[in-house]
Amino acid sequence: MTRDDQIGAWTRFACWHLKSRLSPEIVSPWIGGQRLAVRRGMTGATGNLYFGLHEFMSMGLVLHFLREGDLFLDAGANVGTYTVLASGVCRAKTIAIEADPETARDLARNVEINGLQALVTIRELALGPTDGKVMFTTGLGAMNQVVSEHRDGIRIVPQKTLDNVVGDEEPALLKLDVEKYEDQVLQGSIAVLKKPSLKIVALEATSDWSTKLFADLGFERAFYDPFTRILQREPNTLAFSDGKWTRSNEFFVRDWSFVEERLKSAQPVEVLGKTL
Repeated sequence: MTRDDQIGAWTRFACWHLKSRLSPEIVSPWIGGQRLAVRRGMTGATGNLYFGLHEFMSMGLVLHFLREGDLFLDAGANVGTYTVLASGVCRAKTIAIEADPETARDLARNVEINGLQALVTIRELALGPTDGKVMFTTGLGAMNQVVSEHRDGIRIVPQKTLDNVVGDEEPALLKLDVEKYEDQVLQGSIAVLKKPSLKIVALEATSDWSTKLFADLGFERAFYDPFTRILQREPNTLAFSDGKWTRSNEFFVRDWSFVEERLKSAQPVEVLGKTL
């Protein structure tokens, strides 16, 4: 978003650091009339203030695909930037899942300041292969994660499978960002992944096992350019990448023609004065 306006990005960066030293919380205007309540240390959230969309391709995909009445699964919601896009801009329903209690409070704050309580359900728990309890880090912001050994800064949190969290609901899009715990979460998500309503999975990392799982369930690896709204199976012709693919998440799509048509027919979204 800022490739041709790096001075603007640096200016917003400097303004944020000045303001954040004068106030413990800044409520900043964002996209589509939405706002973000952010503080120093929220590196994932504050990136949206500098760059418009911190995770450009993933967030562009969410903005263009979701519609009012859809259900979005924000698994590893952190402070709720994807939730605000899905429910605030697109008016979809969201189940936002966040294990860290302090971060979940920040998530609830962003839901509240945008008046999204009727559309967003917050579940304060970790996701995994089974129901139970797990050890979870604290104080690491977006980098908090499930761990196997007890050490300082660890707390015990409840864990549930995504299948049990979702139940009979029919999600359209799953965003999974759980800091190297993706395979374990997917092991508890087989029923959700089999739901015909689920068209897109966006996740931070894959393995040979998860890639095969997606293929077996009819998902294809996808690459998306929000500038042109082109969805394709290879990245080498994306307009913004100059033939070089860089990504924040990986995407898997089922019912390709349906998803492609949705992306093309989405209402335009203005970000930092540019229309996507």
